Amino acid sequence: MTKTLIDLDEEALAEAARVLGTSTRKDTVNAALREIVDRRSRAEAGARMRAMVAEGEIDLSVIGKDGGARSDVA
Repeated sequence: MTKTLIDLDEEALAEAARVLGTSTRKDTVNAALREIVDRRSRAEAGARMRAMVAEGEIDLSVIGKDGGARSDVA
């Protein structure tokens, strides 16, 4: 792990700690970094999925309303 001296927005740090449930500055900053990376990864995965649907690689019509596969599809 690397030590870095940075100026932090104390209000934003406190709000992030509240939202993330962290208690130290270090934990808050590290949790926030992980959160943004995870969010970006999920957004990119969603975009890839939408592109696959648009290109016909995935057919959502075979998924039933209950989330399971339709029984009338072989």
